[in-house]
Amino acid sequence: MKPLHLIPDDVNIPFLKFRKIFYIVSLVMVLASVGLFFTKGLNFGIDFRGGILVEIKTNGPADINGLRDNLGSLGLGDISIQEFGEPDDILIQLQRQDGDEKAQMAALAQVTEALGEDVTIRRSELVGPKVGGELKEAGFYSVVISLLLIMIYIWFRFEWQFAVASVIALLHDVLITIGFFVVTGVQFDLATLAAVLTVAGYSINDTVVVFDRIREYLRKFRKMEIPDLLDLSINSTLSRTTMTSFTTLLALIALFAFGGEAIRGFTMALIFGIVIGTYSSICVASPLLVVLRLKRKMPEAEEGKEAEA
Repeated sequence: MKPLHLIPDDVNIPFLKFRKIFYIVSLVMVLASVGLFFTKGLNFGIDFRGGILVEIKTNGPADINGLRDNLGSLGLGDISIQEFGEPDDILIQLQRQDGDEKAQMAALAQVTEALGEDVTIRRSELVGPKVGGELKEAGFYSVVISLLLIMIYIWFRFEWQFAVASVIALLHDVLITIGFFVVTGVQFDLATLAAVLTVAGYSINDTVVVFDRIREYLRKFRKMEIPDLLDLSINSTLSRTTMTSFTTLLALIALFAFGGEAIRGFTMALIFGIVIGTYSSICVASPLLVVLRLKRKMPEAEEGKEAEA
């Protein structure tokens, strides 16, 4: 039985020939994402903007639409209702009310009364704006620090050109994924932030595989031009890259379809991020090495001959 290959092993696509097109497409997407972030902004969840969280258990499968109509009539602003695991486990999130903690407790009391006695309240939490602001700051620092550590790791493992190219590609993936959430309006919370960092880790893994092949071919094909060598490296790892992404997407699509609302934002971020991460590993990270003027290092013996000459 022959193994399944989405891409033939002997494929020869001239990626470097189209690198300027890739640069333009990526630049447009990044600039659009940044522009939308500062104009429209993200739809932050309760983790970041503060509010009221209530977890309940109903007698039998919950009527989500009925709960939404019932609580929506209270006039408490934005209310998010979603399954939390089982059909009878429900997570209710309300926006922060105007006023101090007494106003939040009054809103919580209204919700409790509207739910009635047939519902068991498992937990209720108040998330203040200060906590939300601190989480935003911590989330920003976590992204920045992770990118810096990745750059340091790549720098030690390869040359500086590889480190710079990998970080540019990671910034590309993170910014475009955030832009996706701005456009779709899907709630951005701590789980979604974790998905963005997971995308960064997945993307750098794909990129390092290609970089390893480039380093191998730099030693093996000493007279080959750098653009041709990069094309050869990308094509030789293309089957592995696409198959890995494809199988990962199969699992994520199943989670998106059957995992429920509680992890929908998380899986959406991963699905979109893996597609973008695969694109950047092939079409952005490696072609950037030409811009950064990657050069092969000659063995010491050859350097000595050149010096004598």
